[in-house]
Amino acid sequence: MSRVYNFSAGPAVMPEEVLARAAAEMSDYKGTGMSVMEMSHRSAAFEEIIAAAEAKLRALMRVPDGYKVLFIQGGAHLQFSMVAMNLLGRTGKADYAVTGQFSSVAYKEAQKFGAVRACCDMSSVNHTRIPEQGELSLSGDASYMHYCMNNTVFGTLWPYIPDTGTVPLVSDISSCILSEPLDVSRFALLYAGAQKNLGPAGFAVVILREDMLAPISAPLPTYLDYATHIKSGSMYNTPPTYCLYMLGLVLDWLRDRGGPEAMRERNEKKAAELYAALDGSELFTCPVERGSRSKMNVVFTSGNADTDDKFIRQAAGEGLVTLRGHRSVGGMRASIYNAMPAEGVSALADFIRRFEG
Repeated sequence: MSRVYNFSAGPAVMPEEVLARAAAEMSDYKGTGMSVMEMSHRSAAFEEIIAAAEAKLRALMRVPDGYKVLFIQGGAHLQFSMVAMNLLGRTGKADYAVTGQFSSVAYKEAQKFGAVRACCDMSSVNHTRIPEQGELSLSGDASYMHYCMNNTVFGTLWPYIPDTGTVPLVSDISSCILSEPLDVSRFALLYAGAQKNLGPAGFAVVILREDMLAPISAPLPTYLDYATHIKSGSMYNTPPTYCLYMLGLVLDWLRDRGGPEAMRERNEKKAAELYAALDGSELFTCPVERGSRSKMNVVFTSGNADTDDKFIRQAAGEGLVTLRGHRSVGGMRASIYNAMPAEGVSALADFIRRFEG
């Protein structure tokens, strides 16, 4: 069977060149006579792999001095807890922007650990837009302000970085990391689950400004303390070795194609083509306001569940798969991350027009 165009929100499509390279190295990595899957995380070969992955990520994201880069299992969901547990102790307070499914989960999780308030809540408009700066009700004494930059379920993207004054800024960038340049110096902490733009599921990247590691009022479980992962070089326990190897291959692929700057141009063109097909349709609509539209996750619907089901079935028959929207909202969702080729987006846009015609 030939490859399909996989629009899954995560685990997501990966570059074919990366898969081919991994296949070639599957049973014998660089003359070691073994797969990375079998390799001790304490071996010289793997220590080189994890160190190279960090160096590549730092270079592509232009991470400034004074920041730590960590690879932590548990994905972004674990970070919903770890962020609050490690950072709330500064003042005991935090502001959270609630603009979608996962920012809502992060907000509820953080409430278990301190005085956490919503500085905005867009559920009243069904998360169809991002609030403007003036709509944010920010506290001057918060330990940090948290927001999810790209909302995968509702298909929205923050078109600006919030101005929080002296309050440290934290962001979940799981579904948009490396999709365009980002000024890391604007943030105290960034985190991203790997399974969208970085590689296989199984870990999260955390980029943490060192001055955020203030003394914690109460001892944390060892694994949940960022200091543990800093001291151990992200190897306090056995890390997800093969996932980190794959991360390195994806970062090579990104570097060779021009990095985040080239990805921005590529992703803007893909998104523009797909939104043009939807905006020109009399059957399908995208509920997201234009100024808040994601370039990674395009949501749309016919407004009729039976029609949506028919569209999804027929699209799959043409090799356009995993288009069903999140179970909480229904409809369709096309995730067009870095690795989704432009040809896949063109094929979907063409199918939208043919299905309607």
